[in-house]
Amino acid sequence: MLPGFVGLGLAVAGPVLVLISLYRALGVVGLVLGVAVLAAAAVVGLRWRRAAARRRGGIYTPAELAALDEHGLAAAAERMLQRDGWHVIAMPDAGRPRLYARDPGGRQLDVAFRPANETRADEDAPTRVAPLREAGRPAVDHLIRVVISQGSYSRTDVLWASRQGGVHLVDGHQLQHWAAGTSLEDLGLPG
Repeated sequence: MLPGFVGLGLAVAGPVLVLISLYRALGVVGLVLGVAVLAAAAVVGLRWRRAAARRRGGIYTPAELAALDEHGLAAAAERMLQRDGWHVIAMPDAGRPRLYARDPGGRQLDVAFRPANETRADEDAPTRVAPLREAGRPAVDHLIRVVISQGSYSRTDVLWASRQGGVHLVDGHQLQHWAAGTSLEDLGLPG
C-alpha cells in the first residue's frame, strides 16, 4: 500500500515542483508554459486512455485493425467475441492463433486466422483470403468454423469453404463492421 501512496504523491508533487522551478527560472512565462505543457499532456493521455478502453471493450477503428498482425487480430477477435457474449479460450495451433468460443445458447465456434497475403499450394485450399458467408451445411460435430482475414476471399475460397461444411468466412470488410460494434450474428452467423 505504501508504494501506491508514494506513487500518488510523486504524481501530484512532481508537476507542482516542475511548475515552481519554471516560475522561479522564467517567471510568469515559465508558469504559463508549464501549465500549457501539462494540459497538452493531459489531453493526449486522456485520448490514449479512451482509445485503449474502447479497444478493451472490443471496438476497433479500421486504422487500428490495419495495424494488427495475426496475433493482434486474434486478441481483437477475442475481445469482440467477449463483447458479443461469447466465452472465449485461446487455443494456439502450432504457433498460429486459434480461438474456441461458446455462447450461452451452447453454440461453439472454432476461429482461425489467415493473413491477407497468405497463399497455399494445395488446390483444395483457398488461394487468397475471404466474407462472413455461410458456405455450406453445418459440420458433423456442430462446431461452427470461422476463418477471419483482413483481406478478401476469392470465389475459389468460397467454394473451398462450401465443400468443408459449416465454415464461415469473414473478410476485411465484414471484420470492420464487426469491429465497429455490429454483432457476429448480424453479419450472418447462424443461430
